[in-house]
Amino acid sequence: MGLFDFIKKQFIDVLEWTEDGNGVLAWRYPMADNEIQNGAVLTVRESQMAVFINEGQIADVFGPGRYTLSTQTLPVLTYLRNWDKLFASPFKSDVIFFSTRQQIDQRWGTQQPVTLRDKDFGAVRLRAFGNYSYRLADPKLFFKEISGTRERYGVEDLDGQLRGLLLQHISDAVAQSGVPFLDLAANQVEFAAQIKAVSAPEFTKLGLSLDSVTLQNVSLPEELQKILDQKIGMGMIGQNIGQFMQYQTAQAIPKFAEGGGGHGGGSGIAGDAMGLGAGVALGQVLAQNLAQGLAPQQAAPVAAAAQAMSPDQVMATLEKLADLKAKGILTEEEFSAKKAELLRKLV
Repeated sequence: MGLFDFIKKQFIDVLEWTEDGNGVLAWRYPMADNEIQNGAVLTVRESQMAVFINEGQIADVFGPGRYTLSTQTLPVLTYLRNWDKLFASPFKSDVIFFSTRQQIDQRWGTQQPVTLRDKDFGAVRLRAFGNYSYRLADPKLFFKEISGTRERYGVEDLDGQLRGLLLQHISDAVAQSGVPFLDLAANQVEFAAQIKAVSAPEFTKLGLSLDSVTLQNVSLPEELQKILDQKIGMGMIGQNIGQFMQYQTAQAIPKFAEGGGGHGGGSGIAGDAMGLGAGVALGQVLAQNLAQGLAPQQAAPVAAAAQAMSPDQVMATLEKLADLKAKGILTEEEFSAKKAELLRKLV
């Protein structure tokens, strides 16, 4: 190694950072055993900031611009070192560059359904996902809380932590928005704004600024979605419960017909005919029963219809009512009342 190479290695006269890729938040200038020459040039580009660290302490912070390093541009560092030679000799300090540009298209989403209170359903288990963007706003705080003196600190190192901060505040966002689940799909912008509002302070504590949050989809787990679809369907039926039961009976006719293949000769046909007749009667009785349970003020008398039923028909009716209760169409109270009423006819 020649003398020129030795001198070039020992003294640094240009400090700058050209980002070599996306996703880098902090990058420490490779000082090794080198020292910074008095009068060296520091270049901080737009969307960057530079921090000088001396003996573990933050000395000075530089925003975008071109600086000649001297006692005028490094007053805090000068005070910390207590130099009396006004930088007559080179000095050693760690220099860390920070990227302050937006980190966009960061993804968040619920790996498991999140249980939330809802004014319509009492409680729902919700799935949601979207994206967000943020930027480094306070390099001093970020250095103290997150990056430290690491050679490089990237977006991927923060991904899990920031996604967790967003997810833990979903419940708060729903509560503060006051938007019921059924309206969330039509108010995704408002819901996303609430997530941003309740999560932003947590980002600030890390020296970050949460710039935007988007909500791309919100849904229920499949089993709850089926129950919701049934409730919506019942709401659409309204007062036409009789027509609904007639429709259900008509849909059941092909199923009765399919049972004929398992019987032999005329007994199978007769059994199918009996089953079909029972299905029609069952549909009529269920229509009356459900109309009485869901709209008492308009209910038709059930006693006469129940008295005309055979024990087999009563049991079939109970099974159908139990199925409706399991699907959430009938409440426990409605089912119990109908069950007691029908069982009395068996005594």
